[in-house]
Amino acid sequence: MRPYLCSFALIAALVFAVPLWAQNAVWPAKTHYKTIDVGGHKIFYREAGNPKNPTILLLHGYPASSHSYRELIPLLSGRFHVIAPDNLGSGYSDKPDPEGTVYTFDLLADVMAGFTDALGLKQYTLYMQDFGAPVGYRLIMKQPERLQALIVQNANAYLEGLTAPRRAFFKSAHEDRSPEKWRQLYNITGLQGVRDKQYLRDVQDRQTIMSPDSWTHDLHFLETRQQRKIQVQLFQDYQNNIDAYPDWQAFLRKQKPPTLIVWGKNDPAFIYAGAEAYLRDLPNAQLYLLDAGHFAVEEKPVDIARHIIRFMGED
Repeated sequence: MRPYLCSFALIAALVFAVPLWAQNAVWPAKTHYKTIDVGGHKIFYREAGNPKNPTILLLHGYPASSHSYRELIPLLSGRFHVIAPDNLGSGYSDKPDPEGTVYTFDLLADVMAGFTDALGLKQYTLYMQDFGAPVGYRLIMKQPERLQALIVQNANAYLEGLTAPRRAFFKSAHEDRSPEKWRQLYNITGLQGVRDKQYLRDVQDRQTIMSPDSWTHDLHFLETRQQRKIQVQLFQDYQNNIDAYPDWQAFLRKQKPPTLIVWGKNDPAFIYAGAEAYLRDLPNAQLYLLDAGHFAVEEKPVDIARHIIRFMGED
């Protein structure tokens, strides 16, 4: 065989061995950093990609912000229109004084609904992680006609996803308003609570995979008593999310949105039984358990992006 024919055959074999969704590599779009007024509050968000492409709305968890998605956004932005906001009270968004504003997940969801209205988002795929679930479920129950698909990453909606100690923690945080309990919750929002009990907890044998930028960024927005009290109030409100699980599950059964579940199986906070429980109400959902922890998007952004690209192509 002539050398050039041999080379062509080898290239062809390699190309066709790669899945179609992975063959067409694209350059990422530049991420832009913006703010928009929502009900008199400045809401910060990251945006990348062509608005003519399908929109993916990324909702962050605790103790984080849209900074969580700094690696995922470029991996998606060549194909999709990607938007990642900071919740009211988090990141670069406004933080009304918690002495005058009681922070609840209802409040965060109302602001997020106003955010989608302000941006004119008529349809979107919703990505949820951690606190992103209680904000996200409230959001899509307000505007179900806008939801095109759901991406669930360590975002709990089932009792199976909570261990008995975790359930007791949220119940106690809600019911016990003593100074002692308040101090306990407040201490969680400090350096050791954020760095050691959040980001490094699930990666003890591979800590170099976790960027120190993650907790450094979060702790910058938890420097003051006022900022930390915001998160304490959300801990105190979390039991209302657990009480709402049956409503969220009924919504999923009724709406049956196309759903991708990418779950860090090493997460001791939201255990992977919570991921498997989704299949009761969404038997056609795609479920992938990743060798990662609670912050799977920090550990496995490329794996998650691959699953999303394939899922969105099949949707």
